[in-house]
Amino acid sequence: MLHHLDLYVKDLPKQTAFWSQFLKALGYQEYQNWATGISWKKENVYFVISIGERKMIETPYVKGGIGLNHVAFATETKKQVDTLRKQIPSFGGTLLYDDEYPFAGGPHHYALYFQDPEGMKMELVAIES
Repeated sequence: MLHHLDLYVKDLPKQTAFWSQFLKALGYQEYQNWATGISWKKENVYFVISIGERKMIETPYVKGGIGLNHVAFATETKKQVDTLRKQIPSFGGTLLYDDEYPFAGGPHHYALYFQDPEGMKMELVAIES
């Protein structure tokens, strides 16, 4: 079981605005808040964003490089995926593979792919059968 995930960000206020809206829609509650970071919690799992080291965050996230490829969140319904597809751009994110939505991951994988405001790839998967 995943305990928590901590992502370094460059622009904490911009990322906080995005992640607060997205995670609230998935049922996460704000958990902790400090000068250089914030976290949200749902059940026993929490998600953290915090400011990375200045010299290290000057290089933007590069998809396909060493490290994290993407994070996939699960939701119970396809309707919630559809709703968030409409909301992600207003939160400050960018939709990916929109011309193949909702089956960009395959014919039986109902999912939304998007980037957060700093370009980190994310996924939202409907787990209903």
